[in-house]
Amino acid sequence: MKRNKKKLVINGLFIVAFVFLFFWVLFRYGDELTYLLKDPAKFEKWILGFGTKGILIFIAVQILQVLIFVIPGEVVQIAGGYLYGTFLGSLYSLIGITIGSLLCFTIARVLGYEFVRGMLSDEKLKKFDYLINNKKGELGLFLVFLLPGLPKDALSYVAGLTPVKFLNFFLITAAARLPGIVISSYIGANIEHKNYIVSAVISVIAVILFVIGIINKDKIMKKMNHFDE
Repeated sequence: MKRNKKKLVINGLFIVAFVFLFFWVLFRYGDELTYLLKDPAKFEKWILGFGTKGILIFIAVQILQVLIFVIPGEVVQIAGGYLYGTFLGSLYSLIGITIGSLLCFTIARVLGYEFVRGMLSDEKLKKFDYLINNKKGELGLFLVFLLPGLPKDALSYVAGLTPVKFLNFFLITAAARLPGIVISSYIGANIEHKNYIVSAVISVIAVILFVIGIINKDKIMKKMNHFDE
């Protein structure tokens, strides 16, 4: 009984600390980062202003984006391609996104269901029942991360509630997110090289796929709920 009470107190303190950090970062840096990311040239100037530490700052921005999910990940990935080119932009984005995802996963695993429920509505959590209550949820998790238009913002937190092992989650999130990261970085690299036609064509294709995913989101997730039957 005492051990459970102590655990509840510790979890409560973690939750309060995380919520405080979440909103502090949101109000302190959210508007500034959003403003900078709207203009790749300004973001590039800001990053390069840190000198050799610029790469670490960019990776930190990616980690932050995953943790507080207020800035669209694709925007940061495009900025990475603009800054570092397709290959290095993809690599740095993948490192940041993977670290951020693993932190979300670990936080949710430590603090549990009530913490995640405080961030998401019960309705949204019910959509992920097939992951939370399914020992074979790896396939569903992979597909949600891979397919455009499906909800990814807080999925890394939800994943921490599932039976999926830490190493498996690491492999799933890295592999499933890589194609989208490369495409976004490629768009950014072409913008930097003023290949606007190429960027526009790829962006249109990406938007079409995203819209298709949004339109069919509920159908896809409903099928995932029964994929193991």
